[in-house]
Amino acid sequence: MTLDSHIHKVLWTQDQILHRVTQIAAQITLDFNAAPDPPLLVGVATGALLFFADLVRRIQLPLSLDILRPQSYGSDSLSNGDPSISLDLKLGVKGKHVVLVEDIVDTGCTLSSLIAHLEAKGVSSVSICAFLDKLTRRKVPVKLVGDGKFYRGFECPDHFVVGYGMDFAELYRNLPYIGVLKPEHYK
Repeated sequence: MTLDSHIHKVLWTQDQILHRVTQIAAQITLDFNAAPDPPLLVGVATGALLFFADLVRRIQLPLSLDILRPQSYGSDSLSNGDPSISLDLKLGVKGKHVVLVEDIVDTGCTLSSLIAHLEAKGVSSVSICAFLDKLTRRKVPVKLVGDGKFYRGFECPDHFVVGYGMDFAELYRNLPYIGVLKPEHYK
């Protein structure tokens, strides 16, 4: 049985993904080109790492990079709604413009927690760069900080998706596309 046989359907192909990542990187470059200080891009591990790597290679600005690791899913297909941070930032963020790079914004609970965490550290602004935005599942509104912006790759339908860094029980991250996992593989 191949990895692809676990996928019900493909929502976005590798080519569509890379095209959209290039567009987002161009917009971030444009938005921060005239800023007095370059932004700090913070990737949300582990799901956003592939998106984060592709994105930062396409942004045409000097950048600082760091990683945060929240935990809210475990081995389940639903967020527990109460994320904790198991790996914090290495770099100082006080007074900085942070672009938080997420794989998917679902309920908004994890994102809200991360934004509050960054605010407590004294950031100047927080922009959100979410590869997927699942608006139908939102419980907590996205709150930007300062003059932050919201960058979105794709609006995601209410399916359990995997690939391009996103997983179920740590599997399927290596798919080069975004696909809907067959129910028998996550129940």
